[in-house]
Amino acid sequence: MNVNTNYQNISDSYLFSTIAKKVNEFASNNPDKKIIKLGIGDVTLPLCKVVVNALKSASEEMGVKETFRGYGPEQGYDFLREKVQAYYKSHNVSLGIDEIFISDGAKSDLGNILDLFDVNNTVLVPDPVYPVYVDTNTMAGRKIVYINANAQNNFLPLPDKSIKADIIYLCSPNNPTGAVYNKEQLKQWVDYANENKSVILFDAAYECFITDEDLPRSIFEIEGAKTCAIEFCSLSKMAGFTGTRCGYTVVPKAIENGLLNKMWLRRQTTKFNGVPYIIQRGAEAVFTQDGQKEIQENLNYYKENAKIISQTLEKHNIWHIGGKHSPYIWLKCPNNMTSWEFFDYLLNNVQIVGTPGSGFGVNGEGYFRLTSFGSRENTIEAMKRLDEFLK
Repeated sequence: MNVNTNYQNISDSYLFSTIAKKVNEFASNNPDKKIIKLGIGDVTLPLCKVVVNALKSASEEMGVKETFRGYGPEQGYDFLREKVQAYYKSHNVSLGIDEIFISDGAKSDLGNILDLFDVNNTVLVPDPVYPVYVDTNTMAGRKIVYINANAQNNFLPLPDKSIKADIIYLCSPNNPTGAVYNKEQLKQWVDYANENKSVILFDAAYECFITDEDLPRSIFEIEGAKTCAIEFCSLSKMAGFTGTRCGYTVVPKAIENGLLNKMWLRRQTTKFNGVPYIIQRGAEAVFTQDGQKEIQENLNYYKENAKIISQTLEKHNIWHIGGKHSPYIWLKCPNNMTSWEFFDYLLNNVQIVGTPGSGFGVNGEGYFRLTSFGSRENTIEAMKRLDEFLK
């Protein structure tokens, strides 16, 4: 037996596992101190009532012979795919139902989609970047090249024609920085991909936080995108499905004359048995009128948390972006501290946990990510602690 030696090229610990270890050690040594976690992007509000009711109803169905369901379609039930199709239509994007694939979340499919591509493809990722993009390709042994995202380009890098890449990862609103591409900027990427016969893997997991109608929520709002882009989205942040697990991936038939769509269907029917019926009924409820109203209330709650964080940072002249169209606030570490120095500084002095920017790449060094997904009470208390400590 030979193991995949590419695993030797990734760090032994996932970024958030390292954070958890540090936090647990501090908690063990300081049991009397309350730690407020604003690091991992996990939601804290419960599922909406309309979703819970749908889950309950579907569970009851599974206990009755006449309505029990076994294996479902690997690409998702039509009742949910049609809802996703209508959701895109509300944003002026027309999709065929057979271009929509229901999944257990964007993270899984962002890694699984690589089954469609040869190991010799060159991958382009912005730096800083969501670690999964890098690690999954490193595990496969692909060549990875980076494009710099920094303060000079507002952490929104544009194509560099001197760089040739086959697979391009883009995330907007961005994790970790919260930066959002406008239509003109995305058009440059679409044109670059079409000219180079590349494919864009577009992570739209945070599209629900965009409120400005001039900012695209889907790459398919851009002319030419259907011939070069695959889009990944999730209900994790939109509807609090981080523990419930459901998302969707759009593979247009216009790419390679339908070849990738056909290959993805074949891949899913071979390696995936589909998202559970009960979960898909809960997801269906998200896209109802009541569901959209209830999840918007939750999204507004998180946006208010982001505003509270941003106001505290502004008060102390700490440079930051994000928050307005994203649950993440990306800030410059004060006093030229490194990312991990600032992590320890916050943990030891005010017991606030964030995410070191260096964990997202070289250009993340000296920066730090906070999330607005905490409770209102904890967000207010955390910023009160920070405010008093920085006075």
